[in-house]
Amino acid sequence: MNPAPVRSSTQDHLDIEDIRDNLVLLKDGACCLLLETTAVNFSLLSESEQDAIIYAYAGLLNSLTFPIQIVVTSQKKNIANYLALLAGQKQKIANPLLKTQVERYYEFVKKTVAENEVLDKKFYLVIPFSSLELGVSTALASSLKRKPGLPFDKQSILTKAKNVLIPKRDHLLKQLTRIGLKAKQLTTPDLIKLFYNYYNPDSGAIEFDAAAEYEAPIVEAAISEEKPNEI
Repeated sequence: MNPAPVRSSTQDHLDIEDIRDNLVLLKDGACCLLLETTAVNFSLLSESEQDAIIYAYAGLLNSLTFPIQIVVTSQKKNIANYLALLAGQKQKIANPLLKTQVERYYEFVKKTVAENEVLDKKFYLVIPFSSLELGVSTALASSLKRKPGLPFDKQSILTKAKNVLIPKRDHLLKQLTRIGLKAKQLTTPDLIKLFYNYYNPDSGAIEFDAAAEYEAPIVEAAISEEKPNEI
């Protein structure tokens, strides 16, 4: 008697159904669009510049007719590549004085990293698309039946979501420019990398091909290939 192969159920516990067309599609039919934005060192600005940013931020909040979510992530930064770059440049410098300065800087960075944890902070704005925007009756019927699966096919949901989210994205980008922030929408490979690193914090740096078509799940079901003893 050969039992059925054991399959991983990790993705069954994730809210994400798919990442496609630069959007995150959730299992209930909701979607979201992510913007990555720069930051401003507010304390280094003059009083007039601080006032200008406060008024611009207030104008952004007052202009919103839709919800947004602000997400700040902190991740330990690996500067091994930067130290290797400094070491390589140090060997190429012929000027003794300049070489000494680079060596001192190298030791300073190395000591700073050894004594303090260097964190890389990133800032994101999330614009959501609710499953209710697909149709109240459809969303309610789907929730009452509690049947697994999307209320519509993926492409229909993504098309509807893009029609709703893109104008909101453009409005938010314009308002962020007034504050002096630069923002960009995360693409499909950016989103895959973001969530992969979030769910696998110890996996190390992994690059995803921007031109690839990801038709299969990144986390594939683990199938036991061992042949069980026949009974």
